Amino acid sequence: MDTSTEPEQAPPWRPEDGPAPTVWLWPAGNRPGLFVLVNGRWRYAVVQARHDYPDGRVSYQVEVDVHGSTSITSRSYWWPQEGLKAAHGSTVEPTRFQGRYG
Repeated sequence: MDTSTEPEQAPPWRPEDGPAPTVWLWPAGNRPGLFVLVNGRWRYAVVQARHDYPDGRVSYQVEVDVHGSTSITSRSYWWPQEGLKAAHGSTVEPTRFQGRYG
């Protein structure tokens, strides 16, 4: 069991937070991966999106099995911070999301 600090989750963006972040997406099957420290254990997480905020902050939205039960949860974490490690990158560049906040 690892005694490092668990990562701080990033809250969802809201209009009252200021300008919306730029959101980047990777295609399914070629997404980066992270290791997330949850309950003292490193869990593998698939990156769904990267959020680049105008003030320079970055968060990653990931799918992670927080309980080790194969039940996947979506969470967002600020990057970089203790409790997160890069597992692997993607072989393709992400695409900018052109949706509601893009």
